[in-house]
Amino acid sequence: MNGIRPALRVFAAETLKQHRRLFGQPLVVFSMLIWPVLQLATTYYTLRPVATASPAAAHWPLAADPHRLLAFLATGTLAYAFFFSLVQSAWHLSFERTTGTLELLFLSPAGRLTLMIANGAGALLQNAWLLTCFTAAGLLGFGTLSVASWWMYPVVLLALLIPAVAWGAFLNSLLVFSRDSAFLYTILDEPLWFVSGVRLPHFALPVAVRIVGAAFPLTGSLIAVRGALLESDTPTDLAPTLAWLGILSTALLAAAALILRIGEARARRTGKLSLA
Repeated sequence: MNGIRPALRVFAAETLKQHRRLFGQPLVVFSMLIWPVLQLATTYYTLRPVATASPAAAHWPLAADPHRLLAFLATGTLAYAFFFSLVQSAWHLSFERTTGTLELLFLSPAGRLTLMIANGAGALLQNAWLLTCFTAAGLLGFGTLSVASWWMYPVVLLALLIPAVAWGAFLNSLLVFSRDSAFLYTILDEPLWFVSGVRLPHFALPVAVRIVGAAFPLTGSLIAVRGALLESDTPTDLAPTLAWLGILSTALLAAAALILRIGEARARRTGKLSLA
């Protein structure tokens, strides 16, 4: 209990900091839904003519049903929003090097890894809640949900939330010690959705791309979410995917803790916030 209470206070403080820094205007909250929905509409109306007017439907029956195709893309957009919001959060955290507040992280008595997790979780909660509600309403409205049991919904939430938070902690720890993080923001935008199968089924991707995509937790989260919500998969069906997500999440958190320890030790020794 003594360790949980300080961690909860860190979570609350980081969430409040994220809110004050990024959500000062109502227009920002409005854009949390409009931008992803525009991306979804663009993708849908780009893929639908190709899927319905070509032999694609023979290999991918889901593409022949407009509602199921939209549900497939909507779940991809939702999962991508979870993970990319943490890419944005880590990118903003690296800006704290120029504003001088980054030093407060190292002066704070709070655990370094707790701070990284809290920073990412705070951004995730504020970025994804509106799109989550919209996606759930859309899936219900179109009647495309196919769930084995009600307790698969917590499985879906955990399959999204835990890997995303671990991903955010890893990126935050990495960008704390990176002076030029713009390149990472770029390579984790378009390539992230492509290798993870956000807009295309995994079987349609080249083998090399699927191998690369397996290293990203977004890939496993998408398989779990789509399997549970659209294909009536049970935890037994998703066991290999969930196990791999657990391994990836543990590895990301361990890597984040190691990077923070090495980086802080180097900063104390050299006075430089850089691993290079």
